[in-house]
Amino acid sequence: MIADFIWPGAMLIALFVALFSGYAVGFALAGIGIIFAVVADVPMVFLSMGVQRIYSGTLTNWLLAAVPLFIFMGLMLESSGIAERLMRSLAALAGRLPGGYAFAVAIIGVIMAASTGIIGASVVLMGMMALPAMRSAGYDMRMATGIVAASGTLGILIPPSIMLIILGDQLRVPIGDLFMGAIYPGLLLAGLYFLYIAVTAIFAPKRMPPPPQGDPAPKLRVVMSLIVDLVAPMLLILSVLGTIIAGVATPTESAAIGAAGATLLALVSGKLSFASLKRAVFDTAKTTGMVAFVMIGATVFSLVFRKLGGDQMIEDLFNFGDVSPYVTLAVVMGLIFILGFFLDWIEISLVVVPIVAPIVANLEFGHGLTPSQITLWFTIALAVNLQTSFLTPPFGYALFYLRGVDTSIPIGTIYRGIVPFVIIQIVALIAVVAFPQLVLHLPGVMQ
Repeated sequence: MIADFIWPGAMLIALFVALFSGYAVGFALAGIGIIFAVVADVPMVFLSMGVQRIYSGTLTNWLLAAVPLFIFMGLMLESSGIAERLMRSLAALAGRLPGGYAFAVAIIGVIMAASTGIIGASVVLMGMMALPAMRSAGYDMRMATGIVAASGTLGILIPPSIMLIILGDQLRVPIGDLFMGAIYPGLLLAGLYFLYIAVTAIFAPKRMPPPPQGDPAPKLRVVMSLIVDLVAPMLLILSVLGTIIAGVATPTESAAIGAAGATLLALVSGKLSFASLKRAVFDTAKTTGMVAFVMIGATVFSLVFRKLGGDQMIEDLFNFGDVSPYVTLAVVMGLIFILGFFLDWIEISLVVVPIVAPIVANLEFGHGLTPSQITLWFTIALAVNLQTSFLTPPFGYALFYLRGVDTSIPIGTIYRGIVPFVIIQIVALIAVVAFPQLVLHLPGVMQ
């Protein structure tokens, strides 16, 4: 029995060694797959199936065309200056209340998340806007960096999310159902952020003092400015998510609507130029190429891995006998949480998730759920779990984005500041696992 799993086990070891060495992920996945196919004497004609899967599953996949469109939408929205105006309006509305900047950052994080799924752009943008103001107001920088990093990562969960599109493609779950299923968990997570900020503002106001007293603007003018600044992103959100949920447009078509709408907003705001358009197109192509190449490599790796008995090895590994299915689910979630310390969500989504998802889909959780409902529920729980991979050291990307914005902040301060928000995300994950209807209610109602 053990001899049957030597090859797939060796493949996993080789993969982790290659990833931790810093080697390019796409090359590592494809190279390890081909090398083990040769060493294990897999017929070369079998690898031709990989070419077919790459062509039909990635290169001609109409659904994946939404990825570059959503990336472009996010970059153009960043160029429009809407977030900067919202920050000023929300901070002015808070006035002399403790935690005003913190609430403003969290609210903008939700709005940006529902408008774009570009984590790097959101974290960098909010860091550049909020960190100098928070420092001048006397904020505890652990609190400031934690709020900015956590709020900036909401876009990976709240739709439209690139991660949900890729997970849906990998697990064959309708993207519209994933978008609807992610709304309640995303709002729950944002609500927990707000609760934590409110509790801190009440019981430890010195960590989030109000800004220095200046000439207060009339409240009516501030409210009107805030409403005007909210109209454009709200229309963009409704045009993207509304068309998907209503069944008027596919995710790809709605992504095109969003890209066009964000470009129009940048034009109306006077921020659209040839330089900004060139940068957005270049960054879109670069990010899309990276994602597509990892998907191609993952296709080759998984094809050879399954051929060498990898599926059976994983199934036996998670076969705990007569135990609660929640034990199996907890082990899977724990494994993915730990991998998030070291691997990017793309690598986990394309390599690990397709292997463990069928195991969870065949479990009986006692809620009368169908396999398709279990897969939908599991996918959203995964998304909540994978969001922590942006925040958990040592390789949390949001932490390094933030460090790049302000190099004067010690990395240890950023690490300590993110701990409460990682705990909040674990609480949200437990809630999603314990109450499947948080995920399944809205898709069920819409159907």
